[in-house]
Formats: sequence, structure tokens, C-alpha cells
Amino acid sequence: MSFLLKKIKELEPKFHKGGRFEKLQSVFDGFSTFLFVPDKVTTKGAHIRDFMDMKRTMTVVIIALLPALLFGCYNTGLQHTRAFGINDWTLMHMFWFGFLKLLPLLVVSYVVGLGIEFTAAQIRGHEINEGFLVTGILIPLIVPIDVPLWMLAVAVAFSVIIGKEVFGGTGMNILNPALTARAFLFFSYPGWMTGDKVWIEGLAKGGALDGFSGSTPLALAKLGEFSRMPSPVDMFTGTIPGSVGETSVIAILIGAFILLVTGVGSWRIMLSMTLGAFGMGMLLNAIGGNEYMQIPAYYHLIMGGFAFGTVFMATDPVTAAQTNTGKFIYGALAGILVVIIRVFNPAYPEGTMLAILLMNVFAPLIDHFVVNANIKRRLKRVRTT
Repeated sequence: MSFLLKKIKELEPKFHKGGRFEKLQSVFDGFSTFLFVPDKVTTKGAHIRDFMDMKRTMTVVIIALLPALLFGCYNTGLQHTRAFGINDWTLMHMFWFGFLKLLPLLVVSYVVGLGIEFTAAQIRGHEINEGFLVTGILIPLIVPIDVPLWMLAVAVAFSVIIGKEVFGGTGMNILNPALTARAFLFFSYPGWMTGDKVWIEGLAKGGALDGFSGSTPLALAKLGEFSRMPSPVDMFTGTIPGSVGETSVIAILIGAFILLVTGVGSWRIMLSMTLGAFGMGMLLNAIGGNEYMQIPAYYHLIMGGFAFGTVFMATDPVTAAQTNTGKFIYGALAGILVVIIRVFNPAYPEGTMLAILLMNVFAPLIDHFVVNANIKRRLKRVRTT
């Protein structure tokens, strides 16, 4: 490692102003800071010093995503064997099958996303941000395993350019980039994001067992086919059709534990969003009405992308509320909206994506009212003393 660091130091002057490759300074700095922590330190003035920088934060999130990713690879193979009647595959066969199917999605996501970010940094003369390190792995985990690669590439480009770069890059975007990519795919190519043929590899091409259905629990609930829904245990463990990283609540909870222990994830948002969804589910149970309103409230917590969205999407520090009180409000409203969209929207069985994106838009407004309320409360206290 010392040899590599020495070589980087030798090459550094060539990429700085006046050097032969000064136009590629952003690219060089991006690679060098990815390999080693920058040696820049503050020299004067008052500063808060912390070991946790952007790169370490992104690394923690990626580690937290690994359980969902690894289980998703296994589940992709498992669902394939169930659909096509394959009985002789071992656990490792299933895992490698899923991994090899997921790998091209990851490669396309990173190549397209990082390519655009590197280009944007060069044009602006800015440093390359590490934000897409997480977004690049999130996007493949929230789309169907069979989504065409060219569609994924277009969606990634849209999310980076329209969802982030037009606002000024990482830290300036108002919408979660990964959810922006999924929303683009859903509204542009709905046939590849809905139905019972897209969630299991190869099912859209035919050849599955007679009578086999790749419908997700949410799709079955929306159709009123509650007798065909998987058991709560299956939904909790994740051995069901769905997006690669969203099926296993157990794997997602492991990731949540990592984020909470390291202080990267917000427990306020996770808790309030869970309570908001559960409370809304309980309210619908009390009201009655159609069968969907009467399913156990906790089903909403283990179906679809709720758990994944709560842990990895709603807690995005850039697009979520920033104040502590605002985080409670933001999370609770997001959880309530998830259930409302699921139950009352006949065209869209999953509500997590739309709920979080909507709350992304309102997060600054929530913080505005919270801050103003605090100011008024303090002014009132001053006047009375």
C-alpha cells in the first residue's frame, strides 16, 4: 500500500494546475481519495473534527446493503427453480445463478452513473462526490431482475442528470436518486415493472410450470386473492417473488442494525415510518370496508418494498427532513401514505416509492415549520421573562 501511495504522490503534480493532465484533476482526485483518505487538515479557525467523512458513510451503507444483496442473489435462484421445476440445484447453485444475473445490472448502473458524474465533475471543475457509490448498488436492488439493461441504463442516466446534477450534484438533490430511477422505469416502461412475469428470471420468456404464478404478495392483495398470498413467515424471510433486495425483512433488519449502531441511519425516521404505517393499517382494520382494508396491519410492514424503503431510502440524509422533530413528522407521514396508496390506488399495488418521493418534496417545508415553531417558542419565552 505504501508503494501505491508513493506512486500516487508522484503522479499528483501532473494532474494539478499547470500539469500535463490538469483537465483530468477531478478524475485523479476521485480515484486517489477512493483509495486513501485525503491528507488535508484544517489549519486555523474553529472546526468540528470527526473521523466519519462522506466516503466512510457511503462504505457503511454499502456494508449494510450486503445482507439484502446476498440474500437477493440466493432468492433469485430459488424463485427460478420453483418456476421451472428444477429440483437438483444446491444453495450455492441458486446463489451463483442469482449473482450472475445481478452482476450485469450492477455493472451497467455503475458504468453509466459514474461515467456521467465523472463527466459532470470535469465540466464544472469540481471534485467527484462519493454519493453514487450507494445509489449505484441501490438501483439494481429495487428493480426486477429481468429488466433490460438498456432500460436500466436510461433510468440511471435520468436519475443522475435530471434527479441530481441539474440541482448541483450530490447533496443538492431534492429527490432520492435511486427512487427517481425506479419511478422513471415505472412510468416509462410499466410493462417491465408490474405484473407477474417480471419478478422471476426467465418467466417472461415462457417455459414455466403449468399454473405457476410469479405474482408478488402486494399484487395478490390488490387482486383480492388473499388465499394465494404467502405466509407471514415467507414474507418475513423473503422467499417470495419481488425486487432483488426488497424481499427479505430479516436481511434488511440486519442492515438497519448496522446503520443504527454506526449512527449513519436515523432511528427517528425508521421508527416513525413503521409506526405510521402500522397505525394507518390498524385504523383501516377498525373502519372495515373491502378485504384489503381488513388484512392484519403488520402485513404492510413485511410486504413489498416497505422495509427496504424505510431503512435505506427514507433515511437518505440529503432528501429527508433534517430537524429531529421534522424526522418524526416526515417518517410518520411517509408510513401513512404507503398504506393509503396501497389500499386506495387501484392501479399501483406498491406505495413505498411514491410515498417517499412525495415526502422528499415536502421535507424542506416540514423543517421550515419546525424551525419557525422553535423560534416563536423561544421568542415567547424571552418576552415572558
